[in-house]
Amino acid sequence: MSDRVANENVASLYRRFRPGRFSEMRGQEHIVRALQGAVMNDRVVHAYLFSGPRGTGKTTTARILAKALNCENPEDGDACNRCSSCIAITRGTSLDVVELDAASNNGVDDIREIIAGAWHGTPGRWKVYIVDEVHMLSKAAEAAFLKTLEEPPPHVVFVLATTDPHKVVATIRSRTQHLEFRLLSAETLQSLLGEVRDAAHLELDDETLAAAVRMGRGSARDALSALDQVLATGSLGDATPPFDDLLGALVNADAVQTLTALSELARLGWDPEQLAESLAGELRQVFLLLVAPEVSDALDVDRERLAEWGRQLGLPRTVRSLETVGRTLREMKSSPVPSIMLEVALVRLSRPELDDSVSALDERLTRLERSVAQGSAAPAPAAPPAPREPIANLARPVATAETAATPPARRSDADTTPAPAPAPAPAPATKQSPKPETEPVAAVAPEPTETSNEELGFDEVVERFQSRVVPRLSRSASIFLATSQLRSFAGSTLTIAVPSEALRASSDKIQSGLRSALEHEFRQTIQVSWIVDASMERGGTTIADPTAPPPRPVPSRDDDVVMNDQEIAESDDLNATSVASMLISEAFPGAEEME
Repeated sequence: MSDRVANENVASLYRRFRPGRFSEMRGQEHIVRALQGAVMNDRVVHAYLFSGPRGTGKTTTARILAKALNCENPEDGDACNRCSSCIAITRGTSLDVVELDAASNNGVDDIREIIAGAWHGTPGRWKVYIVDEVHMLSKAAEAAFLKTLEEPPPHVVFVLATTDPHKVVATIRSRTQHLEFRLLSAETLQSLLGEVRDAAHLELDDETLAAAVRMGRGSARDALSALDQVLATGSLGDATPPFDDLLGALVNADAVQTLTALSELARLGWDPEQLAESLAGELRQVFLLLVAPEVSDALDVDRERLAEWGRQLGLPRTVRSLETVGRTLREMKSSPVPSIMLEVALVRLSRPELDDSVSALDERLTRLERSVAQGSAAPAPAAPPAPREPIANLARPVATAETAATPPARRSDADTTPAPAPAPAPAPATKQSPKPETEPVAAVAPEPTETSNEELGFDEVVERFQSRVVPRLSRSASIFLATSQLRSFAGSTLTIAVPSEALRASSDKIQSGLRSALEHEFRQTIQVSWIVDASMERGGTTIADPTAPPPRPVPSRDDDVVMNDQEIAESDDLNATSVASMLISEAFPGAEEME
């Protein structure tokens, strides 16, 4: 902190407390070892390339190197910071050090001036050229600089500094010794700011220092500037956006609360891009505390607060939030109204159904699974089945096993014609079944539903299977069933016999369509059991009872299609579903498929 005396009239903390010796450097021990050892052992190279994030000490280290090389009383390769040479370099009046900002002096003429002056003698032993932001040099300037950089005068050392080493041409990088500076850890910054607070006699609590550390993001200069900002505003809340309300809205998946919290931050004067950048930093710390807490540089109270938000948000939502805010930051730079981009992004985070990304779908599924697992209320009882819609309504759902549990009234066999279109007046009385066991139906009652399995007889199942179920199936399925026989119906299970094992193995192809047709006709779930009876007469009929009414014509080997068992079993058409045929047959009764 030796420069504090020389710069006591400068208000900025990062200038008042800039390191003046290698021993005062923080967080760059690998750089200090390399340079201090080179000075002490007289192995200094003619050109160095310092690269790293802003505010990590590149230019300061270059000045310390110049001091150490020209110090009148060096101590183990470090400057004494008390001799006339060290004081002149600190004050910026030394002829041994020439600094050039390549961002504003990047032309050929500027480089030629350096080349010409490099051969002039200086009072000190070494002449040090510090070129900041060297990647900003023009192509012509780089070309003019190469020869002198490769073979400089013996008393000259070039120190090139940059935040973007990949933008420095390879011919320049190959002529230098590259040293990379790193961001400082949160603990290092906390210790540094604590020493500055004590040296400057600042009345700041640890929470304020932690806020400055967080705003510094690993940069010593940024952390000290943030500390200056805290001192100027006099309030910690004015130094960093308070995101607790916004994070709470994301946890509650409340879009209204999210926009309200964002609007309040904007009302406090925060720029949308500042908010997005700060929110990304906040979410990054939450993410690190969830995945690798030792990597996070959050401290003390702030660390506990962010860890709690991480537990409430969960890792999937935190990752999606961090990705979304990161993408939004890029989009905001090219948007005429950045605030809209941020508002839309935050609403998507609070309403996953508005986001079609895989992570959003996973979040919705996770939330649904959690709500199902935590649901303590008993499921609501199933509503009684509604009266059947007229046949003209093609979207009528097929009855399921739950609706079949309530025994409905028996359907009349004579009611085979489609019902009229719905009318505002109550439906007229339905035609009564000629069977004596059928109960009369009131004139004002809706159209009756089908008979339950307790009242279904085998004869009736055979009749309706032949006259209504088979015609709704595909043509190949009808050929398949033409070789089978209905054997029994008991306990909602219909047993069908086929003459060969090949046909039984292929019954799976028509199983789905057949069950759909059965449920559509009988309004209940009916299981189908297949058995093999090798003694069946070839070309058997689906009628097991000779007294049953004659069926509607079904294609068979004796009709226009002749197929053996193996051909029927291997037919590609057996997989066709019957749902479309059922709906079409209801809408157009009596219609036949055109080949």
